[in-house]
Amino acid sequence: MLIGLLYGCGLRCMEVRSVRLQDLDFDREQLKVVQGKGKKDRYVPLSKHLIRGLKTYIEAEKPKTYLFNGQPKGRAGGDTSSSLSTCFDSRYSQRGVQWAVKQACKSAGITKEVYVHTLRHTFATHLLEDGLDIITLKNLLGHEQIETTMEYLHIAQLDTIKAFSPLDTLFEKCSRK
Repeated sequence: MLIGLLYGCGLRCMEVRSVRLQDLDFDREQLKVVQGKGKKDRYVPLSKHLIRGLKTYIEAEKPKTYLFNGQPKGRAGGDTSSSLSTCFDSRYSQRGVQWAVKQACKSAGITKEVYVHTLRHTFATHLLEDGLDIITLKNLLGHEQIETTMEYLHIAQLDTIKAFSPLDTLFEKCSRK
């Protein structure tokens, strides 16, 4: 589910770690990204496939606040000292997210170096290739500047249309009437 959210929603590492149950809106098929980079909130779409998987995951794992919970050091061995439980950030760690991505690649036989942010880049590139406009992509990614989003254009394999004069299309429309 972690990998699905990274790719399917284009989330940054810190954003996927910070997803709370209250941020998931299955009825509207969207996820609220709270205080992403630049301390801004935004909404990203949740695919029906992710929603099905998330519901199953939530039912099985029963997370309390954060969707992905971490383990404090010493907890696995039964250490329940108050100092650990009072200062423990219950979110999944950054290293845990990185490890999960590496393990998924290893299991899939992917030998190319893949990073957590690679999934975000792939999300953006695939949306551009599928015809999403650059302004909508900018908003989905939570970019402040359009120039940041424009960097994805050189990666995407876009079908280009041969340049034409608007006079041709204008006359074509008029001749149909």
